[in-house]
Amino acid sequence: MISRTRASFIVAIVIGVFAIGIVATGGEVQAAWLRFYSGAVTIVVVAIAAWEHWLWRWSIVQRLPGVTRDIRGTWKGELETFWKDETGTSPASKSVYLVVRQTASVVSVSLLTNESRSTSSLATVSSDGTTVSLDYLYLNWPDLRVQDKSRMHHGSASLIVSGMPADRLRGQYWTNRDTKGELDFTSRALLVAEDFDGAARIFQNRGAENANG
Repeated sequence: MISRTRASFIVAIVIGVFAIGIVATGGEVQAAWLRFYSGAVTIVVVAIAAWEHWLWRWSIVQRLPGVTRDIRGTWKGELETFWKDETGTSPASKSVYLVVRQTASVVSVSLLTNESRSTSSLATVSSDGTTVSLDYLYLNWPDLRVQDKSRMHHGSASLIVSGMPADRLRGQYWTNRDTKGELDFTSRALLVAEDFDGAARIFQNRGAENANG
């Protein structure tokens, strides 16, 4: 759907076309110049679509103020939980993957582990002028085989984005089960994985390609 800002922009262009036409014809509305109306709207719609899905992520455009940082793709990293079992011991950190689907104005996130999948219900990439962060709310679905020890739950995460282009995501997560931990992603592939095994294959293939030169 077109946002209010974009809709307002289109309306402004259309009104501008009408205004120019009226001025050019000495204040007289003529059907002849109305043919430019559809052309103007088409150009604006195409330009907005190109920006939303393509132009914004050009490396030169990424350096402009106000442009959302490009963090698309599949990220490989580590999850460390601060949860402790009845013996007071925390589990060892584990390899996880973060899948980021992104356009200029919309971002969605999936965290894939060997036991569960978390999907964002709300996500945003924002900047305060010095720090860029990915912040999101999520719902976690554990695999059926582990639901005796890990139930479905809600949570949130905040990750600092480093690099231009982005080469690291690092931060914390919290859940409504009163657990928390840290996430650190340092490897990125532009391919988008659908599940944990698919994500693992992406980075295995990259490793094989690097080894073969």
